[in-house]
Amino acid sequence: MKRNAIILAAGTSSRFIPLSYELPKGLLKVKGEILVERQIRQLQKAGIMDITLVVGYQAEKFEYLKSKFSVSIVNNPDYWKYNNTSSLMLVLDKLDNTFICSSDNYFQENVFLEECSTAYYSAIYMQGNTSEYCVQFDKDGIIKEVHIGGKNSYVMLGHVYFNSEFSKKFREILKKEYLEEETRTKLWEQVYMKHISKLPMKIKKYQENMIYEFDSLEELRNFEPNFQSDSKIMKNITSFFSCEEKDITDFIAKERAESHFSFFFQYQKDVYLYFQEEKSFILRK
Repeated sequence: MKRNAIILAAGTSSRFIPLSYELPKGLLKVKGEILVERQIRQLQKAGIMDITLVVGYQAEKFEYLKSKFSVSIVNNPDYWKYNNTSSLMLVLDKLDNTFICSSDNYFQENVFLEECSTAYYSAIYMQGNTSEYCVQFDKDGIIKEVHIGGKNSYVMLGHVYFNSEFSKKFREILKKEYLEEETRTKLWEQVYMKHISKLPMKIKKYQENMIYEFDSLEELRNFEPNFQSDSKIMKNITSFFSCEEKDITDFIAKERAESHFSFFFQYQKDVYLYFQEEKSFILRK
């Protein structure tokens, strides 16, 4: 059975400041490998050569992947105002026996090697309270309900597999739903949740150390304590304080516009405000 993959890479990763100001998150180098490159290699090792990246934010920085890996690239001009439903709308014709991936996921092992016939969403068990998408499923592993937020639950994390039957149904549903402006600002998972009874999908459970998604620089540092970003912004800050990157913490966005941005950060318990235009910062009392 021939399979293909769609890698969603259009978003701005707004929670991953300040690194996301300079580079899409999927192009960060983690443990010596660029995230999206690692994922492409894993897909190709599994025999999946038909790979399409949907890009948007800083799209030009992904262009080199076309020649390096012979992947296709589709540009989403609406990435800045709509959610990933807008990305899937651009590749509806590619939905078949298809892996739907995020460019910033990190898989410890190659999750694409396993043969699969039914549609599934990968999940890990999360202890305690969580704001993630929590999954309830029956004895056969069919997902029956998905709730945003919960406690002691399996949560959606990582890749998804659409088989051809699922793709056919989902394609028609998304086309109809996308006529509504409200749908365009939603995740595709929210469309799935709305029509869950018509779209049978199983849960595929993984150990918690198998799949990683880094929502912030702090989360990435927990995974790779000696992570170095090679960010010009971080170099500017660390050179001023004569410190290491790991000493700069607690990043919070203040303002972002097309030509400039600013954010708060913490160093030795003091809070500073960084201005991109002046490449300077001030102590905030």
